[in-house]
Amino acid sequence: MKIGLRILLGYFLIVGLAAWFLLNVFVEEVKPGVRSTLEDTLRETAQLLAEVVAADLRDGNSEASLQATMGGVARRELDYRITITDAQGIVRFDSENKHVGQDYSQWNDIYRTLRGQYGARMTRDDPADERSVVMYVAAPVRDGQRLIGVLTVAKPISSVQAIVERSQRRMLRYGAVLLGLSLLIGAAVTWRMAYRVGKLMDYVEAVLAGRKAVLPTLGSSEISTLGRAMDAMRAKLEGKEYVETLMHTLAHELKSPIAAIQASAELLEEDMSVEERRHFLANIQGQNARQRQLIDKLLALVRVEKQQGLEAAEVVDVTALLQDVAGDFRARAAERELTLDTTAAGQLRVHGDPLLLRQAIGNLLDNAISFAPPHSVVCMAAQRRDAAVDITVSDSGAGVPDYAEQRIFERFYSLPRPDGAKSTGLGLPFVREVAALHGGSVQVANAEQGGCRATLRLPAQPVS
Repeated sequence: MKIGLRILLGYFLIVGLAAWFLLNVFVEEVKPGVRSTLEDTLRETAQLLAEVVAADLRDGNSEASLQATMGGVARRELDYRITITDAQGIVRFDSENKHVGQDYSQWNDIYRTLRGQYGARMTRDDPADERSVVMYVAAPVRDGQRLIGVLTVAKPISSVQAIVERSQRRMLRYGAVLLGLSLLIGAAVTWRMAYRVGKLMDYVEAVLAGRKAVLPTLGSSEISTLGRAMDAMRAKLEGKEYVETLMHTLAHELKSPIAAIQASAELLEEDMSVEERRHFLANIQGQNARQRQLIDKLLALVRVEKQQGLEAAEVVDVTALLQDVAGDFRARAAERELTLDTTAAGQLRVHGDPLLLRQAIGNLLDNAISFAPPHSVVCMAAQRRDAAVDITVSDSGAGVPDYAEQRIFERFYSLPRPDGAKSTGLGLPFVREVAALHGGSVQVANAEQGGCRATLRLPAQPVS
C-alpha cells in the first residue's frame, strides 16, 4: 500500500472516529437536555398555578374555580394535563375529568411532594409504547405554611419529540458537512505530501537504476530537506566511487603509451642512424598525442557523466547541426577518399545543448569515417519518427563483430581500425551520456545491406 493511501486512511480513521464520538455525544445529549428544559418549565408552571389555586382549595371551591382557570389554559391550546390532590393525595381536580376521587398518594410526584421533597416522575400511558411517556412535575399548594394539597402539571414527551428529532437531524447534517470538509482537507494535504514523496521516490529509483536524475523541486518542507540530504549524500558517494574507478582505468590506459615513450627514449640513447632516430621520435610524438587525446576525451566524458541535467539548452535546428558536423570532418573524409552525404527530411528541431550534440554526432561520424572503406559513402540522415528525431550515421564497412555487440559502449573498449590505429574507446560512452542528458537514446547495429548504422534518437521539438 502506498504511503499516500496509508496517510489518508489513518487520517480518515482518526477524524471519523472523533467525529462519530462527538456527534454521538451531542445527539444523545439533545434528548436529556430538552427534557431537562421541559421539566424546569413544568416546575415553574406548577408552582405558579399552585399559588393561584391555593385560596380556592382552602375554601373548598377548587372545582369551579379550577375549571375557570383551566379554561383559560385550554384557550391557549397548551397540551398540559393538570391534577390537584388534597393533603391526603385524593384527586380533587383533573383537567381531563378522568381520575377525580382517585387516590394518587402513592405516585412518586404526589408522595414526595406531600413529604416536603421535590416530586417528579415519568410514566408511560401505554406500557407498550415508548413514545407515550408523560412527564409529571408537582408543586405543593400551601395555606401560609400549612400544606393543603398538591398540584401536578403533566406534559407528553412526544410534544417535544419533534424538537429533539429536528435538533438531532441538524446536528447530524452539520456534522456530516464538517466531516466531509475535514476529509477533503485531509485528502488535499495527503495528496500534496504523497505527490512530493512520489517525486522523491522517482528520483531515488532513477538513481538506483543509474539514470540521469535531477533532484525535483520539493518546496520548503521536511521532505525537501530529506531530498537535499539524499542528493548531497549521493554526490559524495558517487564522486568517491567515480574517482576511484576513473583513476584505476586512466592509470591502466596510460601504461601502454608511457611504456612506448620510455622504450623509445631509451633506444634514442644508443647510436643509430638518422632515419631510425626519426622513427623513434615520431613514435614518442604519436604516443604523446595519444595521451593528450585520451585525457581530453576522458575529461569531456567526466563532465557529461557528472552532469545530471542540461545547463545551456535551446532549440536546435537538426539540419544546420548536421551541416556543421559535416563541415568539421570534411577534410578528414577527403583524406580517406570518402564522400559525405547529408540529408534531413523536413524541418526538424530538438531541444538541447548544441555543443554537446555536435560533439556526440561528431564522435559517431568519426567512427564511421575510421571504419569505412576508401572511395565509399558515409551517410548522415535525420527524420521524424513519432515524437522523436532519429539521427543516423552509417557506413559500408565490416560492421560490428558479434563478440563486441554488448561491449561497444564500455569505457576504453575499442575495435581495431582498418588502418591499424587505436582509438581511446571513449567516443561511444560520451554519445550515450549526451543522449541520456537529452532524454534520448543511442543504438549501434549492423545494417541489413552491410556496414554499421548508429542511431541517435532525441525528443522532437514542435515546429511552430
